[in-house]
Amino acid sequence: MIKPIVAYGAPILRKRCQPADVTSPELPLLLEDLWDTMRNANGVGLAAPQINIDARVFVVQADEWNVKQAFINPLITAYSEATWLDDEGCLSIPGIQAPVARAEHITISWLDETLEARTETWHGPVARMIQHEYDHIEGKLYTDRLAPLRKRLLHAHLERIRKGKAPCPYPLRYF
Repeated sequence: MIKPIVAYGAPILRKRCQPADVTSPELPLLLEDLWDTMRNANGVGLAAPQINIDARVFVVQADEWNVKQAFINPLITAYSEATWLDDEGCLSIPGIQAPVARAEHITISWLDETLEARTETWHGPVARMIQHEYDHIEGKLYTDRLAPLRKRLLHAHLERIRKGKAPCPYPLRYF
């Protein structure tokens, strides 16, 4: 089911999420809601707190790199020292993109949607998407990684989003 995406300013976006209960019969429904909501908003990733769910779960889909993966209770175990700067946006922060430095590759352990334990190293844009969504379950936003001057330049737009005054083509939930 398509859910409204939690907008910038919501407390849940600043909370480190609790581990997902893998025995819960609601876990498959959560994954379905994440996929449906992400696709409806034309996103490439979405984390549970973005639909107001306190759980360490996110999904990433990048057709260009043949990736469609759910991450349940993930843990990034290694970040490369090498980083690269590229623009990022966020469905909880519509209408803004800014350059963010991320590790070129990461190693992550997680449970997939069948609850199989996996560990894999990801590179390039997919590693960037995973790091972005992982930040969400850690209570961080990509704007936290911006230079102070860039943050000041974006402040007025962020406030418009927080107050529900910024246009958005998909449903947002404000707090």
